[in-house]
Amino acid sequence: MTVTASARPAPSQGASPPRGTLFPAVLGIVVAAALWWLATTVLAAPDSMLRAFAPQHALPAVVDLARQGVLLDDVATSLWRLLVGLLVAAVLGLAIGLAVGLLPLLDAATGPVFQFLRMISPLSWAPVAIGLFGIGHRPVFFLVAAAAIWPIVLNTTAGVRSIDPGFLLAARALGATRTEALVTVVLPAIRPHILTGLRLALGIAWVVLVPAEMLGVTSGLGYEILNSRDQLAYDKVMAVILVIGLLGFVLDAAARRLLGSR
Repeated sequence: MTVTASARPAPSQGASPPRGTLFPAVLGIVVAAALWWLATTVLAAPDSMLRAFAPQHALPAVVDLARQGVLLDDVATSLWRLLVGLLVAAVLGLAIGLAVGLLPLLDAATGPVFQFLRMISPLSWAPVAIGLFGIGHRPVFFLVAAAAIWPIVLNTTAGVRSIDPGFLLAARALGATRTEALVTVVLPAIRPHILTGLRLALGIAWVVLVPAEMLGVTSGLGYEILNSRDQLAYDKVMAVILVIGLLGFVLDAAARRLLGSR
């Protein structure tokens, strides 16, 4: 038995930017860099700490960190923590979203609780995470997952609710079991919603990851910011900030291309 279904129109998956936008994008980057240089080099007082954050100091510091072998190790560690946290959030978020979407009574029971929990900053759970898991990777996994789970839950639930009930009735009329209906009707129909939730979760997880790595760990990009600050190496602080922004941009662009094309 094969039953296929499509949900009502899902949120946009991130269409490719229109052609002819390359020049404005490059111009925007140049203007931003010029303002950065102006604020830290021209407008800053001669004895201001702000001068250490200037591009002529931060960019060479990126190269120095890479040559020391610190940067690549920190990037790899941060990406590993991001991946594990996202995986936990995806598994739990998909299961919870399906259950809430398919069971109206469960939806009514969990709605107020979920709305309450999702409005709490994930970093507020840091003391709880450290108390439960100690120092190391696991508190970071927990905080990343706690931040990333809600977009997946909410988008999955919305996708299930958008399915035309007639498709489920048709599947049951053809003798489909609940598992068969889930696999052949529900999951294909909510796929765009799931992908949208994953992309949103990725962005939120990346933002939360860096401050989470400032809580008792000795590796990662967040730790490297604190380590550089303690050494008064503010050029390296700015260098790590640049790397974080660049990696976030690349991750979002990759997610938009990979998930948006499916």
